[in-house]
Amino acid sequence: MSKKDTRTMRVARAYALDDVRVEEAPLPTLQPGDILVRVTVCGVCSSDAMDWYVGRKVPVVLGHEPIGEVREVTAGVEGLAVGDRVFFHHHVPCMECRLCQRGQYTSCRRFRESSLDPGGFAEFVRVPAEIVRLDVLRLPAELSDEAAAFIEPVACSLRAFRKLDIEPGNSMWVIGAGPMGLINIRLARHFGADPIVVSDPVEVRRDYARGAGADVVLDPAAADFAERLLEATGGWGAEKIMVGPGSVAAIEHGLSLAAPGANVLVFTPTPPEATVAYRPHDLYFKEVTISHSYSSGPVETREALSLLASGELQVDDLITHRFGLEGVGEALRLAKTHDEGLRAVVYPHGLGVEVKTI
Repeated sequence: MSKKDTRTMRVARAYALDDVRVEEAPLPTLQPGDILVRVTVCGVCSSDAMDWYVGRKVPVVLGHEPIGEVREVTAGVEGLAVGDRVFFHHHVPCMECRLCQRGQYTSCRRFRESSLDPGGFAEFVRVPAEIVRLDVLRLPAELSDEAAAFIEPVACSLRAFRKLDIEPGNSMWVIGAGPMGLINIRLARHFGADPIVVSDPVEVRRDYARGAGADVVLDPAAADFAERLLEATGGWGAEKIMVGPGSVAAIEHGLSLAAPGANVLVFTPTPPEATVAYRPHDLYFKEVTISHSYSSGPVETREALSLLASGELQVDDLITHRFGLEGVGEALRLAKTHDEGLRAVVYPHGLGVEVKTI
Protein backbone atom coordinates (compact mmCIF):
# COMPACT_ATOMS: atom_id res chain seq x y z
CA MET A 1 0.00 0.00 0.00
CA SER A 2 1.34 3.42 -0.91
CA LYS A 3 2.06 6.10 1.66
CA LYS A 4 -0.91 8.37 2.40
CA ASP A 5 -0.87 11.45 0.18
CA THR A 6 -0.98 14.68 2.19
CA ARG A 7 -1.55 16.97 -0.79
CA THR A 8 -4.98 18.49 -1.19
CA MET A 9 -7.41 19.40 -3.94
CA ARG A 10 -10.73 21.18 -4.29
CA VAL A 11 -13.97 19.28 -4.82
CA ALA A 12 -17.62 20.28 -5.23
CA ARG A 13 -19.47 18.07 -2.77
CA ALA A 14 -23.25 17.80 -2.91
CA TYR A 15 -25.11 17.50 0.38
CA ALA A 16 -28.34 17.99 -1.56
CA LEU A 17 -29.03 19.20 -5.08
CA ASP A 18 -29.54 22.69 -3.69
CA ASP A 19 -26.58 22.45 -1.30
CA VAL A 20 -23.26 22.03 -3.13
CA ARG A 21 -20.12 23.15 -1.30
CA VAL A 22 -16.59 23.62 -2.63
CA GLU A 23 -14.30 21.98 -0.11
CA GLU A 24 -10.66 21.04 0.37
CA ALA A 25 -10.06 17.30 0.32
CA PRO A 26 -6.94 15.11 0.40
CA LEU A 27 -5.77 13.72 -2.90
CA PRO A 28 -6.81 10.08 -3.20
CA THR A 29 -4.26 7.46 -2.23
CA LEU A 30 -3.11 5.47 -5.24
CA GLN A 31 -2.87 1.70 -5.29
CA PRO A 32 -0.85 -0.38 -7.78
CA GLY A 33 -2.44 -0.18 -11.21
CA ASP A 34 -4.18 3.14 -10.48
CA ILE A 35 -3.61 6.47 -12.18
CA LEU A 36 -4.17 10.02 -10.96
CA VAL A 37 -5.81 12.32 -13.49
CA ARG A 38 -6.03 16.10 -13.43
CA VAL A 39 -9.61 16.79 -14.55
CA THR A 40 -9.71 19.41 -17.27
CA VAL A 41 -13.46 19.34 -17.96
CA CYS A 42 -16.48 17.32 -16.88
CA GLY A 43 -19.92 17.21 -18.47
CA VAL A 44 -23.06 17.65 -16.39
CA CYS A 45 -25.59 14.87 -16.97
CA SER A 46 -29.29 15.20 -16.19
CA SER A 47 -28.94 12.12 -13.96
CA ASP A 48 -26.67 14.22 -11.73
CA ALA A 49 -29.76 16.33 -11.09
CA MET A 50 -32.35 13.62 -10.34
CA ASP A 51 -33.41 14.19 -6.71
CA TRP A 52 -34.30 10.57 -5.96
CA TYR A 53 -31.05 9.29 -7.51
CA VAL A 54 -28.72 11.77 -5.85
CA GLY A 55 -30.58 11.73 -2.55
CA ARG A 56 -29.50 8.19 -1.77
CA LYS A 57 -25.82 9.03 -2.42
CA VAL A 58 -25.23 12.31 -0.60
CA PRO A 59 -22.87 13.63 0.55
CA VAL A 60 -21.14 12.92 -2.74
CA VAL A 61 -18.85 14.38 -5.39
CA LEU A 62 -20.86 13.96 -8.57
CA GLY A 63 -19.70 14.07 -12.19
CA HIS A 64 -19.30 10.99 -14.38
CA GLU A 65 -18.32 12.52 -17.73
CA PRO A 66 -14.75 13.72 -17.02
CA ILE A 67 -11.79 14.24 -19.32
CA GLY A 68 -8.31 14.89 -18.05
CA GLU A 69 -4.55 14.59 -18.18
CA VAL A 70 -2.62 11.78 -16.53
CA ARG A 71 -0.49 13.18 -13.69
CA GLU A 72 0.71 10.03 -11.95
CA VAL A 73 0.95 6.35 -12.89
CA THR A 74 1.69 3.45 -10.59
CA ALA A 75 3.38 0.09 -10.99
CA GLY A 76 1.52 -2.20 -13.35
CA VAL A 77 0.02 0.50 -15.57
CA GLU A 78 0.67 -0.20 -19.25
CA GLY A 79 0.10 1.99 -22.29
CA LEU A 80 -0.35 5.23 -20.38
CA ALA A 81 2.12 7.92 -19.42
CA VAL A 82 2.16 11.19 -17.53
CA GLY A 83 0.84 13.91 -19.85
CA ASP A 84 -1.58 11.71 -21.80
CA ARG A 85 -5.02 13.22 -22.41
CA VAL A 86 -7.60 10.59 -21.52
CA PHE A 87 -11.22 9.65 -21.26
CA PHE A 88 -11.97 7.43 -18.26
CA HIS A 89 -15.24 5.67 -17.62
CA HIS A 90 -16.86 5.73 -14.19
CA HIS A 91 -17.89 2.04 -14.19
CA VAL A 92 -16.51 -1.11 -15.80
CA PRO A 93 -17.80 -4.68 -15.94
CA CYS A 94 -15.78 -7.77 -15.08
CA MET A 95 -15.92 -9.03 -18.72
CA GLU A 96 -16.02 -12.62 -17.43
CA CYS A 97 -19.40 -13.37 -15.85
CA ARG A 98 -22.45 -14.79 -17.62
CA LEU A 99 -23.94 -11.32 -18.07
CA CYS A 100 -20.75 -9.93 -19.62
CA GLN A 101 -20.47 -12.92 -21.94
CA ARG A 102 -23.95 -12.02 -23.24
CA GLY A 103 -22.96 -8.38 -23.70
CA GLN A 104 -25.07 -7.19 -20.75
CA TYR A 105 -22.14 -5.30 -19.27
CA THR A 106 -24.15 -2.76 -17.31
CA SER A 107 -25.96 -5.49 -15.36
CA CYS A 108 -22.65 -6.97 -14.18
CA ARG A 109 -22.15 -6.79 -10.41
CA ARG A 110 -18.70 -5.25 -10.83
CA PHE A 111 -20.12 -2.55 -13.09
CA ARG A 112 -22.39 -1.39 -10.26
CA GLU A 113 -19.61 -1.61 -7.67
CA SER A 114 -16.76 0.10 -9.56
CA SER A 115 -16.42 3.88 -9.42
CA LEU A 116 -14.11 6.86 -9.65
CA ASP A 117 -12.52 8.40 -6.57
CA PRO A 118 -14.10 10.79 -5.85
CA GLY A 119 -15.97 12.00 -8.99
CA GLY A 120 -15.58 14.34 -11.94
CA PHE A 121 -16.46 17.55 -10.08
CA ALA A 122 -13.02 17.54 -8.47
CA GLU A 123 -9.61 18.86 -9.46
CA PHE A 124 -8.11 15.36 -9.48
CA VAL A 125 -9.51 11.85 -9.72
CA ARG A 126 -8.05 8.47 -8.86
CA VAL A 127 -8.93 6.00 -11.58
CA PRO A 128 -8.87 2.50 -10.07
CA ALA A 129 -6.82 -0.25 -11.69
CA GLU A 130 -9.81 -2.18 -13.06
CA ILE A 131 -11.02 0.92 -14.93
CA VAL A 132 -7.47 1.66 -16.12
CA ARG A 133 -7.28 -1.83 -17.63
CA LEU A 134 -10.65 -1.76 -19.40
CA ASP A 135 -11.89 1.73 -20.17
CA VAL A 136 -9.31 4.50 -20.14
CA LEU A 137 -8.87 5.79 -23.68
CA ARG A 138 -6.11 8.06 -24.95
CA LEU A 139 -7.50 11.01 -26.89
CA PRO A 140 -6.31 12.07 -30.34
CA ALA A 141 -4.98 15.60 -30.68
CA GLU A 142 -7.77 16.61 -33.06
CA LEU A 143 -10.48 15.97 -30.46
CA SER A 144 -11.05 18.84 -28.02
CA ASP A 145 -11.57 18.23 -24.32
CA GLU A 146 -15.12 19.55 -24.54
CA ALA A 147 -16.03 17.26 -27.43
CA ALA A 148 -14.37 14.33 -25.64
CA ALA A 149 -16.62 14.97 -22.63
CA PHE A 150 -19.44 13.62 -24.82
CA ILE A 151 -17.87 10.16 -25.11
CA GLU A 152 -19.84 8.78 -22.17
CA PRO A 153 -23.26 10.23 -23.12
CA VAL A 154 -22.81 9.28 -26.79
CA ALA A 155 -21.82 5.78 -25.69
CA CYS A 156 -25.06 5.53 -23.71
CA SER A 157 -27.01 6.48 -26.83
CA LEU A 158 -25.09 3.98 -28.96
CA ARG A 159 -26.01 1.19 -26.55
CA ALA A 160 -29.66 2.19 -26.83
CA PHE A 161 -29.53 2.31 -30.62
CA ARG A 162 -28.00 -1.15 -30.68
CA LYS A 163 -31.03 -2.41 -28.74
CA LEU A 164 -33.43 -0.61 -31.06
CA ASP A 165 -31.76 -2.40 -34.00
CA ILE A 166 -32.52 0.36 -36.49
CA GLU A 167 -32.34 -0.46 -40.17
CA PRO A 168 -32.20 2.18 -42.92
CA GLY A 169 -35.70 3.39 -43.66
CA ASN A 170 -37.17 2.63 -40.24
CA SER A 171 -39.36 5.43 -38.97
CA MET A 172 -38.22 6.79 -35.62
CA TRP A 173 -39.91 8.91 -32.98
CA VAL A 174 -37.57 10.65 -30.52
CA ILE A 175 -39.47 11.80 -27.44
CA GLY A 176 -37.69 14.74 -25.83
CA ALA A 177 -35.35 17.27 -27.44
CA GLY A 178 -33.01 18.02 -24.59
CA PRO A 179 -29.26 17.57 -25.06
CA MET A 180 -29.51 13.77 -25.16
CA GLY A 181 -32.50 13.98 -27.46
CA LEU A 182 -30.47 16.07 -29.90
CA ILE A 183 -27.67 13.49 -29.81
CA ASN A 184 -30.27 10.81 -30.47
CA ILE A 185 -31.62 12.73 -33.47
CA ARG A 186 -28.15 12.91 -34.99
CA LEU A 187 -27.47 9.25 -34.32
CA ALA A 188 -30.83 8.32 -35.80
CA ARG A 189 -29.72 10.04 -39.00
CA HIS A 190 -26.35 8.28 -38.76
CA PHE A 191 -28.05 4.89 -38.60
CA GLY A 192 -30.43 5.65 -41.46
CA ALA A 193 -33.76 6.20 -39.72
CA ASP A 194 -36.28 7.89 -42.02
CA PRO A 195 -38.33 9.82 -41.18
CA ILE A 196 -37.20 11.13 -37.81
CA VAL A 197 -40.08 12.57 -35.82
CA VAL A 198 -39.38 14.50 -32.61
CA SER A 199 -41.77 15.69 -29.93
CA ASP A 200 -41.15 18.11 -27.08
CA PRO A 201 -43.54 20.40 -25.17
CA VAL A 202 -41.02 23.28 -25.10
CA GLU A 203 -41.00 25.47 -28.20
CA VAL A 204 -37.31 26.41 -28.08
CA ARG A 205 -36.35 22.75 -27.86
CA ARG A 206 -38.53 21.97 -30.85
CA ASP A 207 -36.50 24.61 -32.67
CA TYR A 208 -33.30 22.87 -31.55
CA ALA A 209 -34.66 19.58 -32.88
CA ARG A 210 -35.19 21.08 -36.32
CA GLY A 211 -31.62 22.35 -36.30
CA ALA A 212 -30.36 18.90 -35.29
CA GLY A 213 -31.90 17.31 -38.35
CA ALA A 214 -35.40 16.17 -37.39
CA ASP A 215 -37.74 15.70 -40.35
CA VAL A 216 -40.92 16.48 -38.42
CA VAL A 217 -41.18 18.26 -35.06
CA LEU A 218 -44.38 18.13 -33.04
CA ASP A 219 -45.87 19.45 -29.81
CA PRO A 220 -47.07 16.39 -27.83
CA ALA A 221 -49.88 18.48 -26.34
CA ALA A 222 -51.36 19.30 -29.76
CA ALA A 223 -54.89 17.96 -30.26
CA ASP A 224 -53.98 16.47 -33.62
CA PHE A 225 -50.68 14.93 -32.49
CA ALA A 226 -51.62 11.31 -33.21
CA GLU A 227 -52.94 12.23 -36.63
CA ARG A 228 -49.77 14.15 -37.52
CA LEU A 229 -47.53 11.34 -36.29
CA LEU A 230 -49.35 8.91 -38.58
CA GLU A 231 -49.15 11.35 -41.47
CA ALA A 232 -45.41 11.84 -40.95
CA THR A 233 -44.80 8.09 -41.05
CA GLY A 234 -46.88 7.32 -44.12
CA GLY A 235 -49.83 6.10 -42.10
CA TRP A 236 -47.87 3.33 -40.36
CA GLY A 237 -46.77 4.99 -37.15
CA ALA A 238 -43.33 5.05 -35.58
CA GLU A 239 -41.45 1.75 -35.70
CA LYS A 240 -38.61 2.77 -33.37
CA ILE A 241 -39.42 4.97 -30.37
CA MET A 242 -36.83 6.46 -28.03
CA VAL A 243 -38.39 7.76 -24.81
CA GLY A 244 -35.86 10.27 -23.54
CA PRO A 245 -37.38 11.75 -20.35
CA GLY A 246 -37.62 9.62 -17.22
CA SER A 247 -41.31 10.41 -17.21
CA VAL A 248 -44.23 8.05 -16.77
CA ALA A 249 -46.35 10.27 -19.02
CA ALA A 250 -43.73 10.17 -21.78
CA ILE A 251 -43.45 6.38 -21.58
CA GLU A 252 -47.22 5.95 -21.66
CA HIS A 253 -47.46 8.33 -24.62
CA GLY A 254 -44.90 6.34 -26.58
CA LEU A 255 -46.59 3.03 -25.83
CA SER A 256 -50.05 4.31 -26.70
CA LEU A 257 -49.01 5.40 -30.21
CA ALA A 258 -46.51 2.65 -31.05
CA ALA A 259 -46.92 1.14 -34.50
CA PRO A 260 -47.51 -2.60 -34.95
CA GLY A 261 -44.20 -4.36 -34.40
CA ALA A 262 -42.62 -1.26 -32.85
CA ASN A 263 -39.80 -1.23 -30.35
CA VAL A 264 -40.29 1.31 -27.54
CA LEU A 265 -37.05 1.97 -25.65
CA VAL A 266 -36.97 3.66 -22.24
CA PHE A 267 -33.74 5.66 -22.13
CA THR A 268 -33.89 7.27 -18.67
CA PRO A 269 -34.84 5.77 -15.31
CA THR A 270 -37.97 6.74 -13.41
CA PRO A 271 -38.13 7.05 -9.62
CA PRO A 272 -38.31 3.60 -8.01
CA GLU A 273 -41.91 4.01 -6.89
CA ALA A 274 -43.17 5.02 -10.36
CA THR A 275 -45.50 2.68 -12.25
CA VAL A 276 -46.56 2.78 -15.90
CA ALA A 277 -50.13 2.08 -16.98
CA TYR A 278 -50.70 0.37 -20.29
CA ARG A 279 -53.04 -2.21 -21.81
CA PRO A 280 -51.18 -5.49 -22.38
CA HIS A 281 -54.04 -6.49 -24.71
CA ASP A 282 -53.16 -3.69 -27.13
CA LEU A 283 -49.42 -4.29 -27.04
CA TYR A 284 -49.92 -8.02 -27.43
CA PHE A 285 -51.96 -7.81 -30.61
CA LYS A 286 -49.65 -5.15 -32.04
CA GLU A 287 -46.60 -7.18 -30.96
CA VAL A 288 -44.94 -4.13 -29.46
CA THR A 289 -41.61 -4.67 -27.70
CA ILE A 290 -40.66 -2.63 -24.62
CA SER A 291 -36.93 -2.40 -23.92
CA HIS A 292 -34.63 -0.42 -21.66
CA SER A 293 -31.05 0.78 -21.90
CA TYR A 294 -28.88 1.70 -18.93
CA SER A 295 -25.45 3.36 -19.30
CA SER A 296 -22.74 1.93 -21.58
CA GLY A 297 -19.78 -0.43 -21.62
CA PRO A 298 -16.26 -0.57 -23.07
CA VAL A 299 -17.55 -1.47 -26.53
CA GLU A 300 -19.68 1.65 -26.85
CA THR A 301 -17.13 4.09 -25.42
CA ARG A 302 -14.66 3.12 -28.12
CA GLU A 303 -17.31 3.49 -30.80
CA ALA A 304 -18.29 6.89 -29.40
CA LEU A 305 -14.68 8.07 -29.43
CA SER A 306 -14.36 7.02 -33.08
CA LEU A 307 -17.52 8.88 -34.12
CA LEU A 308 -16.49 12.06 -32.31
CA ALA A 309 -12.85 12.04 -33.39
CA SER A 310 -13.76 11.47 -37.04
CA GLY A 311 -16.24 14.34 -37.05
CA GLU A 312 -19.09 12.03 -38.05
CA LEU A 313 -20.99 13.21 -34.98
CA GLN A 314 -21.00 16.91 -34.11
CA VAL A 315 -21.61 17.95 -30.50
CA ASP A 316 -19.82 21.28 -29.95
CA ASP A 317 -23.02 23.27 -30.39
CA LEU A 318 -24.74 21.41 -27.54
CA ILE A 319 -22.73 23.15 -24.81
CA THR A 320 -24.50 26.29 -23.62
CA HIS A 321 -22.97 26.85 -20.16
CA ARG A 322 -19.50 26.62 -18.63
CA PHE A 323 -18.67 26.80 -14.92
CA GLY A 324 -15.88 26.42 -12.42
CA LEU A 325 -16.37 24.30 -9.29
CA GLU A 326 -18.21 27.18 -7.63
CA GLY A 327 -20.85 26.91 -10.34
CA VAL A 328 -21.67 23.20 -9.93
CA GLY A 329 -24.82 23.98 -7.96
CA GLU A 330 -26.07 26.25 -10.73
CA ALA A 331 -25.10 23.67 -13.35
CA LEU A 332 -27.20 21.06 -11.56
CA ARG A 333 -30.12 23.47 -11.36
CA LEU A 334 -29.88 24.11 -15.10
CA ALA A 335 -29.78 20.37 -15.78
CA LYS A 336 -33.26 20.14 -14.25
CA THR A 337 -34.73 22.91 -16.39
CA HIS A 338 -36.28 22.57 -19.82
CA ASP A 339 -35.56 25.82 -21.59
CA GLU A 340 -33.00 27.19 -24.05
CA GLY A 341 -30.13 25.84 -21.96
CA LEU A 342 -28.72 22.52 -23.12
CA ARG A 343 -25.54 21.01 -21.72
CA ALA A 344 -23.23 22.50 -19.08
CA VAL A 345 -19.61 21.59 -18.52
CA VAL A 346 -17.50 22.16 -15.42
CA TYR A 347 -13.85 23.22 -15.40
CA PRO A 348 -12.57 22.15 -11.97
CA HIS A 349 -9.44 24.30 -12.27
CA GLY A 350 -11.34 27.37 -13.34
CA LEU A 351 -12.13 29.19 -16.56
CA GLY A 352 -9.14 31.08 -17.90
CA VAL A 353 -7.61 31.80 -14.51
CA GLU A 354 -4.38 30.71 -12.93
CA VAL A 355 -4.90 27.56 -10.87
CA LYS A 356 -2.66 25.48 -8.67
CA THR A 357 -1.08 22.37 -10.11
CA ILE A 358 0.86 19.47 -8.69
